[in-house]
Amino acid sequence: MIDRIDDTLGFHQRALGLRAYRQEVLASNIANADTPHYKARDLDFKASLQGAMGGKGGMGGPLELARTAPRHLPAGGNAPAGARLLYRTETQSSVDGNTVDMDVERAAFAENALQYEASVTFINGMLRTLQSAMQGQ
Repeated sequence: MIDRIDDTLGFHQRALGLRAYRQEVLASNIANADTPHYKARDLDFKASLQGAMGGKGGMGGPLELARTAPRHLPAGGNAPAGARLLYRTETQSSVDGNTVDMDVERAAFAENALQYEASVTFINGMLRTLQSAMQGQ
């Protein structure tokens, strides 16, 4: 029983981590809307979640860079396991080479925030149900 609860909460933990990371990426796109030659990035949430859960979905796992000194930082920064950053397809060409479309970025940002909040609400409901079951109510 505890294993099932742990698996379920682990899934939601990874999903929330990926949602938070995607929010950072989208915020970075919005912040760099006026940066020449900036290429907008996003992640495929479904493929990233499959990668984080261990099912690579037919795609190879991320490559590890060789660390030639113990003080070298690992590649990927604060990206959660399984996160795969992709370049967003350009919808409208710009003179300075920037691929950020503010309408697309704002919509993706709002949708991702809504899905994050829905996940948190779902997890809270699960935990409340578990707590009431343990208290015998």
